[in-house]
This record gives sequence, structure tokens and C-alpha cells, in this order.
Amino acid sequence: MINDLIRATDSVSGDLNELFESLRAKEYPNLDRLSHVYLDYTGGNLYSKWQIQKHVEFLETNIYGNPHSTNPTSLISTKYVEDTRREVLEYFNAGDDYYCVFTSNATQALKIVGESYPFNSKSQFLLLFDNHNSVNGIREYARGKGASFEYCPVYLEDLRIDEEKLQKKLVSARHKQHKLFAYPAQSNVSGVKHDLKWVDIAHENGWDVLLDTAAFVPTNSLDLQTVKPDYLCISFYKIFGYPTGIGALLIRKNAFEKLEKPWFAGGTVSYASVTMPEFFLTDNQERFEEGTVNYLSIPAVRFGIEWIRKIGMHNIQKKLTDQTGYLLNELQKLQHTNGSALVHIFGPADNVQRGSTIIMNFFDKDGGKIDVSEIEQKAKEKNISLRTGCFCNPGIDEITNCITSEELSFFYSSRSDNHYDKIHFLGKMRGAIRISLGLMTNRRDCEKYLDFCREFLA
Repeated sequence: MINDLIRATDSVSGDLNELFESLRAKEYPNLDRLSHVYLDYTGGNLYSKWQIQKHVEFLETNIYGNPHSTNPTSLISTKYVEDTRREVLEYFNAGDDYYCVFTSNATQALKIVGESYPFNSKSQFLLLFDNHNSVNGIREYARGKGASFEYCPVYLEDLRIDEEKLQKKLVSARHKQHKLFAYPAQSNVSGVKHDLKWVDIAHENGWDVLLDTAAFVPTNSLDLQTVKPDYLCISFYKIFGYPTGIGALLIRKNAFEKLEKPWFAGGTVSYASVTMPEFFLTDNQERFEEGTVNYLSIPAVRFGIEWIRKIGMHNIQKKLTDQTGYLLNELQKLQHTNGSALVHIFGPADNVQRGSTIIMNFFDKDGGKIDVSEIEQKAKEKNISLRTGCFCNPGIDEITNCITSEELSFFYSSRSDNHYDKIHFLGKMRGAIRISLGLMTNRRDCEKYLDFCREFLA
């Protein structure tokens, strides 16, 4: 039945609405059964019944053992793990240019790069203001090894890269050694798609590139024969919902040996000794797969990839482009009786080079910001899943709320980490509301969210 639905929309004339409504009813029935409006796809995607059924069939079919052996159950587990590894590389058109390291999540993938990159006193780490904290945290590895780090700003108006400043920073560090530039292909907060051209520009200026694709690949194709970052992180549940606890670090083979693993563990060495303090790391992706990989869940990644392929990323993109454009337009029409805007959208107000994540704040008719906690509580009452806060991206929060480094310096000297202490101290609100559309969002979800917004009009 599912294959029949997919085939029916393979042509341009296929009815996308019919496809997605049918899939929603058959494969994601809890959304309508529980009358839930799910708008947190950047936080985590939803899984289909088909994926779960395929994984259950897999688990029921055979006996699977720890892969680190050559006994029959180990060999069959190894086969399925390696089959999945090849499937991941094929999905991103990596050819024979990349290793795929399975991790517990995108954060662990980033940690591997942070702890293994050969930072030294002559090194430079460059980031955007728009980075997830799992990327920001790498600066502590850099700082611990004596390297310098700096941030390139993004514009307040649309939260896009200040290209002139980034170009200067990439060029001005010619004298540095082991230079690493990290940025997201798509912001996890604003939905801005940062131009992938910066991968090549950074390479031309002697930089290695760490590309955070966690928010990008759920709704975009990534061709690693066209875009060639040295390192990129992936979180699979953000693409297709299940399984959680599985991510990947893709390492370009010509950048593999640059990573200096600071320790060894089970599964990462070909030989280790206690009589002599010697060890030999494996010479492939297993070097970074510490302990036993999640051999029962990793094969479920294959079913997730197959599911996305069945639906078609082009179909997902078309649907989300239409829905995001509609919401952006309607949200900006919402006005109080005195003509003041209810909602302020941060970042792009149109669909140009942006994903389906929208960050906003609500304002009363006098222009006062409505506390995000009030929005969140009322959304819960309406059975709407959205997200509030800083989204593990302090740079964007500091930009959108106009928080200066001087203000933060005074605040941190008080050593308080309480959210409301910070608001009181700074005299400025923190945080925002983030909605993110995804695989099973439909027009009814959009309309219900707009109706929810209208309840704050005065």
C-alpha cells in the first residue's frame, strides 16, 4: 500500500497533499488520534509504523551477537552494521572519499573532532555566532591546547553571515597552523541556510572544515561529491525519528590521519599491551568507535533511509517550502487593534535560502515582550508541541535580545546561572519561541498554530 502511494506521486502531476495525508493517516496515526499539533521537528523527527515494523522483523529473524568476534552471531551483526555504513555513505553520495563513524549522537561526533584535532599554540579555531553549543564547546579543547579562537558575526536583520568579515578572517589567518572552521549548513534556531560555498573558500585559504549538518539533512539533500567538508556530523533521529541514540561522524579520508586520538579503548585498537605501554590504533573508522557499537539499532538506520527515499526528499522539500511560506506570510499579518505587530520573526521573513524552522517572539499591543514561558504554557494547554528558550545556541539568543559582551561580563561575575536571575540582572528578556515544520506537518497544523497566535491579540 505504501509503495503504491509513493508511485502514485512519482510524477510532477502527482498530488502531494494526497500522498502526505495518506501517509499521515496510515503511518503516523497518533497525531490525529491524540489531536496533537507537532511543531518541533528540529528537536526530533517522527517515525513511521513501517520503520518500526521493519525493525521488529529484523530483530525477530535472527540471533545477533557482539560484532567484535568471528562467531556466527557476531558475523551476522557485523554484516548488518557494515551494510548500514555503506548505505549511509551512499545516501550522501560520499563515494570512496569518506569514512562513516557511528556515534551515539551528533554531539559525540563533534566531541571526537574536538578532542582529536591537533590544536596547538599556533592554531586557530573559527566559528559563527550561529552555532550549537556542541560546536561551541570545541573551543575548550582548542583553548586547552593553547590555540586561539574567534567568532564571526551574523547580521541582526536576517541572521545571515557577515560575508565580508568572514572572508577577512579566513584570509588573515594564513600564518596559522591547523586551522579549523566550524559552521552549520542550516541554523538550528532561525532556519537560515548558510551558504555551502564557504567550504571551498575555507579550503582555498588553508582551513579544515567541520560542517554541522544536523539541522540541514532532515529536509535537504547533501551531495558529498559536490560539497566536501573534512568532517560532518549527523543525527539520524532528526532525519526520520527512529532510532534515537545513533549519529555519525563522516570523515574525509584525506583528513583522517590529521585527527590524533588522545586515548584508546576496546574496539579502537588492533593491538595493545600492558607489559609495554604500547598500542596500535586501527587504520579505519573503527579507530573512533569506542566499545561495542549499537549493533541492534544501527540496522534500523537503513530502514529510515529507505523510508525517506520512498517518500522522496524533493517531495518533502516542496511541501515544506509551501507551508513555511504560507506561515511566514500569515504570521506577519497578525496585528493588534492599534495596528502593532503581534509577532516579530527573527531571521529571514521570506523563503529565500531558509529552512522550515521559524524563531519568533510575541508582543502585546504596547510593544512589551510576552514572556516565552507564558506562550509555552498556553501551547501545552492546546496540545501544541513547540520549543522555547535559547535552543543551545547562545549566539543567536544574544544577538536577537541585544545582549552585549559587557553586560554578560558583569552578569557572569555574579556567578549565577539562574535564567530569571539573568533576566532581572540584565533588564532584558531572554529566549524566544521556535516552531519547526517537518515530514508530517499539514495545513491543519498551520491553521491551528495561527489560531493559537490570535488568542494573544488585543
